Amino acid sequence: MAQPATLLRFKIELSDIDRGIYESLDFRIAQHPSETSIYLLTRIIAYALNRVEGLEFSSLGLADPDSPALRLAGDNGQTKLWIEIGNPSAKKLHKASKAAQLVKVYTYKDPQVLMRDLNSQHVHRLEEIEIYAIPSSFLEKLEKHLARDNKWAFVLMENLLTVHTEAGPEQCEIQRH
Repeated sequence: MAQPATLLRFKIELSDIDRGIYESLDFRIAQHPSETSIYLLTRIIAYALNRVEGLEFSSLGLADPDSPALRLAGDNGQTKLWIEIGNPSAKKLHKASKAAQLVKVYTYKDPQVLMRDLNSQHVHRLEEIEIYAIPSSFLEKLEKHLARDNKWAFVLMENLLTVHTEAGPEQCEIQRH
């Protein structure tokens, strides 16, 4: 019998100073049994950093490897924004860049490995794909505070992300490659 997904709740006070977005987010997210906490936290950070009305998590999560981790649909059902987590394959990013107006990748792994892989293969509109690195050491610190019910605050200013948990703040620079 397969293990069920774990349902986590997040209440996040989001202050994205660069974009002028100040919102209270309240959502539940399912963590697939094979999904690491680091991957989950990267999904949550990507969601907060790209927060716009209509941005949604993949309905099946890791169970649907052909879908983006996060997606923003356009008015006619086309994909405006496709977000991947980790080090997706060149084949998947090729598909994503043909299907979406904008493709972003948030990685907690070595971004140079991903970029070498992508540069060695044909990827449609490769130069337009935005790649962001979140230090795994930062995510490991956040992982220690991950609970079923999370009340956090995110402050983003000039690529510096501060996450306030019940235990205090953790900070990192989100690097674009």
